[in-house]
Amino acid sequence: MMIGSSESGAAMEFLAFALGKEEYGIDILKVQEIRSYETPTQIANAPAHLKGVINLRGRIVPIVDLRIRFNHVTVRYDQQTVVIIIDLGQQTVGMVVDGVSDVQMLAPSQIKPAPRLTDDVSTDYIIGIGSAEQRMIILVDVEKLLNSAELVTIEAQD
Repeated sequence: MMIGSSESGAAMEFLAFALGKEEYGIDILKVQEIRSYETPTQIANAPAHLKGVINLRGRIVPIVDLRIRFNHVTVRYDQQTVVIIIDLGQQTVGMVVDGVSDVQMLAPSQIKPAPRLTDDVSTDYIIGIGSAEQRMIILVDVEKLLNSAELVTIEAQD
């Protein structure tokens, strides 16, 4: 079922969240839940952005800190820090972000293509840039963003 699909020309809903001063958005249909940050169990030799794993109702869920993944200088863990639990079909992943603001409905006309950057900068996970009410929201494809070999390896240990 593709409710809100852009193929039908209908508006899509995105969960807006903050990473530093930037605002990002992901398809609300991929969001399973939003939780307060809890320190995960660390995995030896994991990359810095892979904070570890948590036990979510009997399921082992890898936790990725997007702020570290996107090379943000300041990374604080406080009462505003949240984990967005994402359902990727075959696996569940948690994304650590600075905060969640709201659910933003965007019509196809409000979504512009992502700018082409240099070959050194990978932006294949960016769907486009949404603009609504003086806001610019970088829309990301969580499946492309979080589809990495490290996460598959951890999920296989489940």
